[in-house]
Order: sequence, then structure tokens, then C-alpha cells
Amino acid sequence: MKNKRIAKKVKNKILKDRTNQKIMESKKNLNVENVIPVKKLQTALLIVLSILFLLVCRLFYLQIIDGPYLSSLATKTHTTSETINSKRGNIYDSTGASLAISEAVDTVTINPTKIKAKNDSDTPALKEKVAKALSQIFELDYESILAKVNSTSSTETIIKKVEEDKIKELKAWMKENKVTIGINIDEDSKRYYPYGTLAAQVIGSCGTDNQGQAGIEASYDSILKGTSGNLTTSIDASQSEIPNSEQSFIAAENGYNLTLTLDINIQRTVEKYLQEAVEEHSCSNGGNAIVMNPQTGDILAMASYPTYDLNSPRTPTDFYAENWDSLSSNEKYERIFQMWKVRSVSETYEPGSVFKLITAAVALEENITQPDKANDFYCNGVETIYDTPIRCWYNQAPYFSTHQGESLREALMDSCNPSFMQLAKRIGSTTLYKYYDAFGLFDKTGVGLSGESSGVFYKLDEVGPVELATMSFGQRFTITPLQMCNAICSIANGGKLLQPKIVKSMTNTDTGEITNIDTKIVRQVLSSKTAESMKSMMQSVVTDGTGKRAQVEGYTIGGKSGTSEPTAANKKAGYTTSFAAISPIENTQVVVLVTLYNPTGNSHQGGQTAAPVVSKILAETLPYLGIEPNQN
Repeated sequence: MKNKRIAKKVKNKILKDRTNQKIMESKKNLNVENVIPVKKLQTALLIVLSILFLLVCRLFYLQIIDGPYLSSLATKTHTTSETINSKRGNIYDSTGASLAISEAVDTVTINPTKIKAKNDSDTPALKEKVAKALSQIFELDYESILAKVNSTSSTETIIKKVEEDKIKELKAWMKENKVTIGINIDEDSKRYYPYGTLAAQVIGSCGTDNQGQAGIEASYDSILKGTSGNLTTSIDASQSEIPNSEQSFIAAENGYNLTLTLDINIQRTVEKYLQEAVEEHSCSNGGNAIVMNPQTGDILAMASYPTYDLNSPRTPTDFYAENWDSLSSNEKYERIFQMWKVRSVSETYEPGSVFKLITAAVALEENITQPDKANDFYCNGVETIYDTPIRCWYNQAPYFSTHQGESLREALMDSCNPSFMQLAKRIGSTTLYKYYDAFGLFDKTGVGLSGESSGVFYKLDEVGPVELATMSFGQRFTITPLQMCNAICSIANGGKLLQPKIVKSMTNTDTGEITNIDTKIVRQVLSSKTAESMKSMMQSVVTDGTGKRAQVEGYTIGGKSGTSEPTAANKKAGYTTSFAAISPIENTQVVVLVTLYNPTGNSHQGGQTAAPVVSKILAETLPYLGIEPNQN
């Protein structure tokens, strides 16, 4: 029994030891499989921290450094901006007649990416259908329109300045073919010129973008065109407007209306008789005319012939169309540019004997002579300056005579070159140049027309005896017709030089506020006594001198003829003939200057070619202005 108990205890102990051993082995195996080495744990932690650091850096870059750019990009992606065109101001004459107006038209654009069918496979056919319709309705090239329809651009312009009947046709097609998106019709404006060719060079025209390209349209472009507005709207991913979203609206500021000093009735008269003279005397380079009010500086008419149609400004008239098809693109452009030029301010010319008025006025103002000092000058038919003989026109065919002894009045009446050469020698070049400057001949007038030029003279230290002699009767230097006309205005208004005006007032079309352009006195050039003496001598020129053909029955007229010869280097330019006139003599209200370029008819004398034109202009203009006849 005892042995059995001992054997049982030994057996239990062995079993217990085996069990404990298995437990220990299990624990040992468990520890070996689940414990992570410290080195690996550190490496994993470092990787995690690095990733977190990079994420923080990227977030900082996106939010702080690149934030403004991304914000603007997001705004652009989710907003659409539409330009609101301003309306170009109208141009009126002084009587209220419309010279240039803007009427509502439309511009057609497309959004190529929005032109698509419900099934993508049908989109190419739809695009071809749209391109065909647009090209047929607006008479455009199909291939170029198809290229625009298939473009990846957000917007393509199909046509600008479309009339209402074409827009109605497009809308009807869109309704019939159920095309509701992708084709846009935006309100625009188109420039019209109701009187076509009237005052064309002065008014100028606009391009297809409503940008002024000549005349008043160009020089006052910033005032006429106004400032465009803007509408910014929120859109969704499909480019549709988000309802009730915030909009940003900046209203357009419409352009100002301009009222010119031109009078349409006087302008018509001037253009009619200028064209008649150019054609009658076969003036190969055309003609020019200006009518001014010397009391205000207002330009009542300014005309050039040939003219052109403002509603078709790039179509050359017959005068400019010679050999048109053989010209290069640049040559055509130059020809059109010449057609647009305001010759009164942009082209200089030799004024000829009209300029003797300036020489005479300087002499009287400087008290060098008096109007009626007998035999103050002597003309034997030719004045020799060094070895250069300069003949008097009266000692040439068909007259071959001399003026003999003359007063200043007689020298002006006879337009005697030798007498004025003698007078200029007494005055001297320094004094003459002082007055040329005072008359504004070295500067632009500031009238406000595009392309204005100023006089071209010898430098004072280059003026020798021959140059002094030729300047006395208006040759071998050039000025613009407006400079000459404005200088004569200063004689007519008591000696005051005014700044010429072409714009009378400007009207803010949004508020109705009117800004008047006041008369500007530049300086006093002559005394009133000198001015009155000059007007008296000018009257003698018309009553008894070379200006008899400028007379108008019932009115007192003063004037001076002019003829300038071409230079040896430019014989093709031919003669330039002109006539300047004032009326009435007392309280002068009108100054006229007519210039004819290269008359190739029977005469090249200003008194015979240009003076009759002035007479016809004054005969209609003076009564129209309410100036009573028989004023003394």
C-alpha cells in the first residue's frame, strides 16, 4: 500500500513538472513572437513624424504662400465676367443737326464647348449644322466659321455690328432647331453719319471697334467713347448662373455728346463752291476752305475737296482710286490716310501774297511806315538781291509793266513784290520773327484736331537777304491754312490772337450737364489802331486792287490774293492760289480763306481763281448770319 502511494506521488510530481515545463515553453515562445525590437519601433516613429511634417509644410504652402493665387483661380473658375459696353456720344453741329450718331446693333459670339448634342456622337453633326446656319445668315465663309465652332476657346466672335433683320433671322433659326445655348447675341452700337460726305475730314470716322480713327472722332475719342462697365456673376460647374448668388456690377459711363462750332448750312455752301472751283480750274491737288468768326475763334466751316463718304471710310473716291488695284497694302493704306487728313491743320503750304498782310501789319505796328505815305516804295519791275533778281508779277506776261512809286496801301492793292521786299529790309528779320511768334506761326493752334502741324521756317540765324526778301511776300516757308486764317482773324478783331475752336460744348449724357468751351485769348498782337488801318487797306484791295472779284453787292469786303510758285525741287506741286477775306469791315463777323492747289486751267492767280469762290461763299453766308447789307 505504501509503495502504491509513493509511486502515485512520484507519478503526480512528474506530471506536474511536465505541465510546468510546457507552460514555460509556451510563455517563452509567446514572448519571442510578439515583442517588437526598440530599433524598429524608433524607425517607424520617425517615418510617421516625417510624413506629418511634410503634410504640415504642404498645408502651409497651400494656405499661406499659394493661397491668394488659388483663391483667384477658384474665383475665376466659379465666376463669369461680362463687359458692359458704353454708348459712344453723338456729334452735332451748332444748329443741333446730327453729324455722327450711334444706333443699337448686336454682336454675335459663340461658346464652342457649349454647342453639343445629348449624345456625344451627334455633336459633330450639330456643330456643322450651326456653322452652316451662321455662315448663310451672315454671308460668311463656312470653313472659317466651322473652325470657330470646333475651337477649344471659351468664346469666339462670329460677327459684329449686325442689323436687326439678321438677328431676327438667327433667333428664328435657333428656335426652330431648339439651339438654346452656345450662341450669344450681345447688344452693341454702330456709328452712322447722316450727311455722308459733309465735313468728312473734320468729323472723321470710327473703326469696327468704335475706336476713332480720324478727325474729331480720333482727337476726342476718349471723351466720346466713355468707360465700359462690368458684371461679375457666380456660376456652377456646368457654367450656369447660380440662383440668388452675389453679383458685382459696375455701370458703364456713356460717352459725352459733342456740339461743334460748324454750321451745317455754311458748311454746305463752302463745299459746294469749293468743289465748283476745283473742277473749273482743274486743280490737280484739290482745294481747301475755312470760314471763321474772328470775334470768338469759332470755325463755322472747314472743307477739303475731294472728300469721302464717312459711312464707307475705306472706299477711295475717284480722286484717290487711281491705279488702286496695282497698289500694295501699305500704299493703299497711305492713300486712304491721305484721304482722311484734315488739310487745314495737317498740311503746310506757302501762303504767297496773302502773307503780305502780316508784313504790312508788322511795319505799321513798329511805326516803320504809314498806309498812305506817297512814293514810300518804288517798283521798276524787278528787285535784285545780291545776284538774285526777283520780279514783280506785274512785270511778267502778259503785262510787262512796273508800278513805279507807291504807298503801302497801293503796294498792297497791287500786290507788288519789290515794295514788300524793300519793306522787309527796313523791318529786319529779328523783328519779323518776333511777330511771327506773336501771331502763333511757330506753334500749333491747339484747335483740337488730330494730326495738326505748325509752320516751318528758316532758323533766324539762317535768314539772309534773299530769305528775308522771299518771306516778305509769303514764299520759301510753310504754314497751315488754319494758322494763316487765324492770323487774319487777329487783324479783323482788333489785334487779339484767339485760339481757334472746333468744339462748342460737351454734354454728359448720363447727367445732362453741359460744359461750354469758352473763347480763349492767347495774346494781343497788334494795337486796335494798326488793326483798323489794316482793315482799311484790305478794303482797298477789294474795291480797287487785285481782289475786285471778291466783291459782294451791298457788303463791305476786305481781302488779299495770294499766288505761290513751286520750288525748283518740287515743280510737280504746281502753283498754290488763295484768297483771304473779311466782312463786314466794321465789326467784322466773318473771315474766309480759300486755297486751291495746282490750278492747271487758264489762270494761276489768286485774284482770278480763288477770289470768286470767296465772293460766292460770302454772298450766301452773310445774309444767313443775319448781317445786314450796306454796312459802312
